[in-house]
Amino acid sequence: MRRSRKRSQEKKPPKAVIAAGMPGGGYRPLGESDLERIHQAVLEVLEVIGVGDPIPILQEKAVSRGARMNERGRLCFPRALVEDVLASTPKEMEFLGRSPQHDLELGGQRVHTYGGGEAVNMLDVGSLTYRPSTLLDIYDAARLVDRLENIHAFSRLIVATEIQDQLTCDINTAYASVAGTTKHTALTFNSASHIEPTLEMLKTIAGGEKRWFDRPFCHGGGCPIVSPLRYARDNSEVCVESVKFGSPVWIVVAPQAGATAPAALAGALVQCVAEALASLLLVDMVSPGYPVIVGAWPFVSDLRTGAFTGGSGEEAVVSAAAAQMINYYGLASSIGAGMTDAKTPDNQAGFEKGISVALASQVGANNVSESAGMVGGLMALSFEALVIDNDMLGSILRTVRGIEVDDATLSLDVIADVVHGDGHYLRHPQTLELMRSAFEYPSISDRRPPEGWEAAGSLDIRQQSGERVRSLLSDHYPDLIDADTDRKIRNVYPIMLEPGVMRPGNGRW
Repeated sequence: MRRSRKRSQEKKPPKAVIAAGMPGGGYRPLGESDLERIHQAVLEVLEVIGVGDPIPILQEKAVSRGARMNERGRLCFPRALVEDVLASTPKEMEFLGRSPQHDLELGGQRVHTYGGGEAVNMLDVGSLTYRPSTLLDIYDAARLVDRLENIHAFSRLIVATEIQDQLTCDINTAYASVAGTTKHTALTFNSASHIEPTLEMLKTIAGGEKRWFDRPFCHGGGCPIVSPLRYARDNSEVCVESVKFGSPVWIVVAPQAGATAPAALAGALVQCVAEALASLLLVDMVSPGYPVIVGAWPFVSDLRTGAFTGGSGEEAVVSAAAAQMINYYGLASSIGAGMTDAKTPDNQAGFEKGISVALASQVGANNVSESAGMVGGLMALSFEALVIDNDMLGSILRTVRGIEVDDATLSLDVIADVVHGDGHYLRHPQTLELMRSAFEYPSISDRRPPEGWEAAGSLDIRQQSGERVRSLLSDHYPDLIDADTDRKIRNVYPIMLEPGVMRPGNGRW
């Protein structure tokens, strides 16, 4: 028996320690009866209270499918219509990268992590002062994320605040993003009219329309709800228009408990899920059966001041519960986690980010957004935080993988070998194999003894992350847009990134 277990262990090929898309679901803040009660309350909100200010095309399409405008001018969705849409919405979909190694399979409880936030400030390496974010910062952020293995996709983390014209800003944001990374990229737009010209530019970068639709490496979407329960015209139009990308449409709602949603977390959850489904209904009424990533992001207030608090325990648990609700419907889910009220990547940032990302990942959120880089309650991006959070994500994803229990991992043969042999496991073949396949190692988190740390200069984690930022950004200038294509784009579009800043040796880092 022992020999057979040993043979099966030896034949088992090594596997990656962690990977995008590992299944979560081990943590369940809501019981089955809780899920059903919240679901019924959500249906009542959509049918009785309804959603205000629907855009004309939504009103027309929804009414033709059985919805009604009530006496208060609010669009009310009957339960049967909502449940029909929940049943017909695709449950499995993909985010495709510029290259296949970055493809993400969405659905079920497969966990992926990436950033987001659209902050208007930067916290520079080594700085304690915020400054306005720029287009060049977006490009550098994309380059940095391109090298951070536990951040699975790229999203606009910051805004190019120096560009006043909104169309120019949206086009340049898309260009800077895809010029810096081969990972799938989330785009947002100030107006639906900006999607078509931006998409034409992306098709040119991809090598033509066919190549784009064979592998659409960006998606669009937005926040079509103004809480409580009112459609936002511009963002509604952006979400409807985003189907043109050929990628899943990403929608998100973010009611704030105690401010724009009930202070009771269950009530906040009801409103948040109702708004998320109202956003799904928006897309489905216009483009039935189109794949949608449903983002239910309940935010929380510090009730002493009314201010948003992204790093609270309440935020962590209600966000995880929101992801559980979307998974309850079998839909592809997105959740905002990894937010912190800390102003720098310090101890406060670490524990606030860690608890919310861990809970969201354990519950099985498909897309854990906001998970890296943000500080100051989503008001600023820190490159140092991106690097630190990449380590954090690696550790959290290792917890998602869990513990495999089988004949080989129970290790009865190994225990017998060591007890009757060397008396330690350091040189055992199992140890050497699992060192590569079962243990995750951080990039900058310091595991040296104190004397080794002191000998190396006694740097704290922010100082070490700053060194890594400079190292990565000084030489990683991916050549993702060939010179001829770049010239064509610059002849048509107002690209503001100078070619010189996109090449090594420019002295910026």
